[in-house]
Amino acid sequence: MSHRVPIIRWLGVPYTPRPDERPFLERVQVQQEGEVEVKVAVLSQRESERFFGVPLARRGIQPVWMEITNRGDGLLFFDRVHLDPNYFPPLEAARVNHFAIAKRLAGFGALAWLFLPLLGFLPFKYWGARRANRQMDEFFRQHALPLGPVGAGKTAAGFVFASLDDGTKVVRVRLMTPEKMHQFVFSVPIPGLVIDYEKRPFDELYDSKSLVDCDESALRDQLRQQPRATSNRHGTREGDPANLVVIADFSTILTAFGTRWDETETINLATCWKTTKAFLFGSRYRYSPVSPLSMFGRSQDFALQRTRHTINERLHLRLWLTPLRFEGKSVWVGQISRDIGVRFTPRTWNLTTHRIDPDVDDARDYVIEDLLGSGHLDRMGYVEGVGISEPNKPRRNLTGDPYVTDGYRAVLILSAAPTTAQFLGWHMRRLAAEVADQE
Repeated sequence: MSHRVPIIRWLGVPYTPRPDERPFLERVQVQQEGEVEVKVAVLSQRESERFFGVPLARRGIQPVWMEITNRGDGLLFFDRVHLDPNYFPPLEAARVNHFAIAKRLAGFGALAWLFLPLLGFLPFKYWGARRANRQMDEFFRQHALPLGPVGAGKTAAGFVFASLDDGTKVVRVRLMTPEKMHQFVFSVPIPGLVIDYEKRPFDELYDSKSLVDCDESALRDQLRQQPRATSNRHGTREGDPANLVVIADFSTILTAFGTRWDETETINLATCWKTTKAFLFGSRYRYSPVSPLSMFGRSQDFALQRTRHTINERLHLRLWLTPLRFEGKSVWVGQISRDIGVRFTPRTWNLTTHRIDPDVDDARDYVIEDLLGSGHLDRMGYVEGVGISEPNKPRRNLTGDPYVTDGYRAVLILSAAPTTAQFLGWHMRRLAAEVADQE
């Protein structure tokens, strides 16, 4: 009798979307520029499945709800490719979720023999599935953001089916008229993940008396005095070099890195299990926890990562908030390195650690080039940091990995809106040193 329940469920597979359930609208973000207004909300995996009646997340699809209002006199064109070059048209998003009788039978494996007495029902099931799939096609098409321009004085609303993200999703909206281009950038938190910074009280790390407002000259002097490297929990041993400074409010950091980098989950039993599976099977885990390193007497305030093919191949970036302020923006000191493999070590509780690329300057400059590509790097320069470490006499981090560096840390001032980067005069000394070395 225990096997009859899935059989009965299989026999009655209606398509039952719930278009009246719209809790995501409580999280709508609104931006306006001139006569153009844009509203955006991103559905969680559960919200997506209930609204559309099928588990879109299993196919890597995430619905982004949008409402575009054109109060101007001309046509307004929406650039879907700018939002996501891998977006799904509504009928494709529906089709990859269609009910398929053969696949459902195959999913029962050896238990498929239990369906033999029900073979007479298969024609009815087949036509029922076709009917449900037609309903699904129509539902997806009906609720998609309409194609074509938004007319003068008109509003268009609906879903764009984008690639799946968790944590914070950056939604870039580009709208064009014959005379002007409008660009909007939304950072939208999505319920589901437990991110490492969620319980970090940034506003309470420093009181108002501790904050130090800097002009450019004072900032440069202050940055030279920041910790030159991470440390162990007790501050008795140095680790990876503190080779990065990011100057921006927290929300701007998420926007600037958001489309290319992922947040990290907290360390708990569930995430440890997911990390273990990714390690054993050589798979990706985009939001894998990052091991804690210390600076200013505490572990990193938050971390970002960019994974490649497996969990053993990723860049991970840790940032700590400082009491410094520049032009009203927060100043963060960070550490960036690239994982290139795994090795045994007795220095960790699990006897393994990620091996880092010894050329840590490559990872540092990768961040610069990546932010240049995103358009959110406003100004950049270099200041003295950990000091030079030659290939014939490398330094080592806390787990014993060697690293070499020119000793400088990059200073990156970010912009919330896309811009063209400029150089601070600080970079000239580093470049001059490189020229001298070549001579």
